[in-house]
Amino acid sequence: MKLELNNYFHIYNRTNNDELLFKEEGNYEYFLNQYQKYLSGYFDTVTYCLMPTHFHFLVKVVSDQYKSLQQAIATFLSAYTKAINKRYNRHGSLFQPGTKSRLIDDDSLTVITYIHQNPVRAGLVNTLENWHHSGYGEIIDLNKKQIVNQKYISEFFTSNEEFIEYSREILKTIKEDYWI
Repeated sequence: MKLELNNYFHIYNRTNNDELLFKEEGNYEYFLNQYQKYLSGYFDTVTYCLMPTHFHFLVKVVSDQYKSLQQAIATFLSAYTKAINKRYNRHGSLFQPGTKSRLIDDDSLTVITYIHQNPVRAGLVNTLENWHHSGYGEIIDLNKKQIVNQKYISEFFTSNEEFIEYSREILKTIKEDYWI
């Protein structure tokens, strides 16, 4: 995975064999706590979405310590896997090999909305507001998890209402090549 200082990347991975990544509600919070613990010094998080079998993060790389960053990502995923293995008496790898990263250079607002739309597109909820495991709730002040750096969104939108309307409209036009 190639990451570069001051650039934005969509980072994602999924489980092996579509196994549930989050087996109960508390797993979502634990995953985000581990993400913060291992990666907050390397990334400004623009947004995220945790799905039952995969995750998405849109981040800005804020550290040029690439070797340490690569190790921190591996440690984060390994620590989560070890906790799940211990808690649920399972063995082996939880994630597919090779967490993916995609450079986002000119279409970041579409990627933000794509990430937020995952639970709606998957039929898990009817509205973005009903999915409690994404940065959307933080951006529109539904929750205060403090994972998302609000400054990025405020550069493009003057109000939560403007962002909400944009998110609803773009769902109709999102490019299929973004869906992973």
